[in-house]
Amino acid sequence: MKRLIALTVLGLFCIATLLAQDLTGTWQGTLKAERDLRIVLKISKGDNGALKAVLHSIDQGGQGIPASSISLQGSTVKMSVEAIDGKYEGKLSEDATLITGTWTQGNPLPLILKRATPETEWTIPEPPPRPKPMPADAQPVFEVATIKPSKPDTPGKAFRMNGREFTTLNTTVNDLIKFAFGIHVRQIIGGPAWLETEKYDLLGTPDVEGQPNHDQVRNMLQKLLADRFKLVFHREKKELSVYAIVIAKGGPKLTKSESDSTLPGLFFRGLGNLPARNATIGEFAGVMQSVVLDKPVVDQTGLSGRFDFTLKWTPDEFQFADLGGRPPAPADTPDAPPDLFTAMQQQLGLKLESTKAPADVIVIDHIEKPSEN
Repeated sequence: MKRLIALTVLGLFCIATLLAQDLTGTWQGTLKAERDLRIVLKISKGDNGALKAVLHSIDQGGQGIPASSISLQGSTVKMSVEAIDGKYEGKLSEDATLITGTWTQGNPLPLILKRATPETEWTIPEPPPRPKPMPADAQPVFEVATIKPSKPDTPGKAFRMNGREFTTLNTTVNDLIKFAFGIHVRQIIGGPAWLETEKYDLLGTPDVEGQPNHDQVRNMLQKLLADRFKLVFHREKKELSVYAIVIAKGGPKLTKSESDSTLPGLFFRGLGNLPARNATIGEFAGVMQSVVLDKPVVDQTGLSGRFDFTLKWTPDEFQFADLGGRPPAPADTPDAPPDLFTAMQQQLGLKLESTKAPADVIVIDHIEKPSEN
């Protein structure tokens, strides 16, 4: 009888331990950043039984951001959120009601997550309604567009689509042409020297209701260049040295995006730190050729769809030339990321190969400084 009681107690202990190790549910805590940010983490199990999680920063709108991975090994909880280049690691308490850990997104910050109940969990605000997509067959132009010289010594550059508002920051006309036609600067022939030296900030709104897709944004910018800069050009074919993105041995290491948007998020968090959200490989190639590399970049992976990932590498002195470049990190820095070619293979399962390929080039026949707003 004593043995039976002992086995029963042991069985109850095992059941309690299994329940205690169950991470599924709602967790919440306050991140002490520049301002307090309330974080809600919803953990569930997928069809295959693996853990999955969605992160909500409810003081920053509350929109759910899917975690790239989440795991529980012993009492150690690890989570990666590649879309925002964030990581979390913590220890689960014995009663499974508390995770004490550190959130890292740049500087590491302490973050204690408490298991919430229906009575204690914070309300996640409803996200703002997503702009209705513009009809795919629409041919919009900028109904309103302002072009202003950039402020001197403004660092960096940016292209953004915020709702229906398209903006650029600190962009040369060559930058605008590269973006509008999806080409590298080596594919632009002719034109005056000021195309690469004079910088502008642009703000435009389309004349058709709805949020334009990537191709519609580029087409609007093409029309703006013709209208406001009087751009006239013709195309030719030329064999150029290029970088081809191909699939590395072992296959791609990419997370399919769950976003229903038609626009990518590709914004550097520093030189050599590129979080990508909802991006095609072609769009990733476009950013790499326009900002990072000294040759056109072509997508030869054959991969379709949109992905979330983060690429971190140590730039060499030939990369980011438009932004002043950056010398490589000292060789004795143990935590320095690898070079770009190694990082592509290790982190994305992709390779950059130097090759030659026929490419379209744009030959500028005429262009002027922008007309008045």
